[in-house]
Amino acid sequence: MDRIELARYYDDEKDCIITITISDYNDLVKKKDRDGISNFIYNRLYSRYLKPFSYDDCEYKKKYKNGFSILANLCLLIETLQSFRNGWGDSDRRSKIAFKQFFNGNTNFRELSSESISFYKNIRCGILHQGETTGGWKVSRESTKLFDSDTKTINAVVFSERMKIILSEYREDLKNSDWDSEIWDNFRIKMRKVIQNCRPT
Repeated sequence: MDRIELARYYDDEKDCIITITISDYNDLVKKKDRDGISNFIYNRLYSRYLKPFSYDDCEYKKKYKNGFSILANLCLLIETLQSFRNGWGDSDRRSKIAFKQFFNGNTNFRELSSESISFYKNIRCGILHQGETTGGWKVSRESTKLFDSDTKTINAVVFSERMKIILSEYREDLKNSDWDSEIWDNFRIKMRKVIQNCRPT
């Protein structure tokens, strides 16, 4: 049962597929391997939510890359990251709080700090529940500006680049924090739920 996979990703440096199982993760925990666990969670989240849109190919960018798909993934990543930071087993009935905390707590998204609830309602809920933005909000990949408050336009590419920074910062925060610190306690609470969800009921 402990051979259940928690992550599978392609390692560009080693040019191979890496697989992390529950057993592998438990071994890292026993050793209190902060670097190993930090890299595991970074790669689990990066490979699922960011890497699919980082393919550097002109035809892909022209014909296939889509801002709505990018933002749908990034909204999932925001909720996931806040669940890890808060020590939430799940974010049931707390999604709005997660987005408010995220935008108010990250200077990389200061342009959206006053728009957190509106973003949650019109981008997150709009795309995930209706397949479209609502409230006149728009998605673009054309400009270099994260957010145009006049037109309520979000640039999905810039948003994605900043999310990669946020994810990297989380990895570094874990690496540089004590094993018994709040950030690690919260991480382990969330990981226990992740592992529980992997097991058949």
